Amino acid sequence: MRDNNCIFCKIAKGEIPSATLYEDDLVKVILDISPATKGHALILPKEHYDNFYEISEDCAKHVIVTAKKMAEKMKEQLDLEGLNVLQNNGEIAGQTVFHYHMHLIPRYKEDQVNMDWNHGEVTEEYKEDLMQKLSL
Repeated sequence: MRDNNCIFCKIAKGEIPSATLYEDDLVKVILDISPATKGHALILPKEHYDNFYEISEDCAKHVIVTAKKMAEKMKEQLDLEGLNVLQNNGEIAGQTVFHYHMHLIPRYKEDQVNMDWNHGEVTEEYKEDLMQKLSL
């Protein structure tokens, strides 16, 4: 499947140039054009999926394996101190391009990237309610 109006579909298919770090039959890994840090990369499936809810299990597995390989390469070649693996779903969650993609964001001391949130508290009622609703 493909969305002819999707910029990430066009990049993944090579119709729009990108700084490609890796490519195979299923994915393309590119440098982000608006990087949070040095080495910030995106993993783009070549098939169009709007988000995590739609991606096939096989493609999801391949994205994770590719992310691990890229993370190892980043750790080996960049002087990073950590790595965020980030994937947003829906506008409220920060998704701006509605083609499933995964961010690999190398982290450095004093890089000014903030991924913190206010931590809530868990009551027994809260825990029991969610365990009942969400257990597989």
